[in-house]
Amino acid sequence: MSQVTAIIGLGNPGAEYDATRHNAGFWLVDAIAQSAHAELRPEKKFFGHYAKVRLGDHELHLLNPATFMNRSGAAVAALSQFFKLAPENLLVAHDELDLPPGQARYKTGGGHGGHNGLRDIISALGGQKQFHRVRIGIGHPGEARQVTNYVLGRPGKAEHEAIVRALDECIATLPLALAGDWAKAMNQLHSLKSELT
Repeated sequence: MSQVTAIIGLGNPGAEYDATRHNAGFWLVDAIAQSAHAELRPEKKFFGHYAKVRLGDHELHLLNPATFMNRSGAAVAALSQFFKLAPENLLVAHDELDLPPGQARYKTGGGHGGHNGLRDIISALGGQKQFHRVRIGIGHPGEARQVTNYVLGRPGKAEHEAIVRALDECIATLPLALAGDWAKAMNQLHSLKSELT
């Protein structure tokens, strides 16, 4: 598998969305930047907030698009074209309804699963799906018609703490993923249990 050289978080811009479940991807990229003592800064040519960081032996591009979720592809395409990145060089962090808070999973390729951010990225990459993803569990409201309000709502205290624990575990497994040891990274991350009952 090709080496990951860029991590893109998915979310919606603006203070009113900062603390909402749909911004879990942003939270991870922010946490990676913080752990690397870097700051994401506005970068017009990438339509988002960008930082270049070093994690161990790896240089990484971090990007949180400043477009709305359903237009995330423009930022990903701009970053990819500028640095000549293949889809296999990308790790996209996004919220995942099908996982409970406190769990996260790596995945490579596949469809968008109804996620508007992933749908737009696949479209912007010319239909290519072979980018890596880290799926951050936010849980499901139970009914499809409640999903929009749910993802745009804020998690409760216990829920938020569980998500933060999962983000910490994502960061702990990143060196393995960056080294190309996906099996070990997946094994470590996927053994994480949700402590919410």
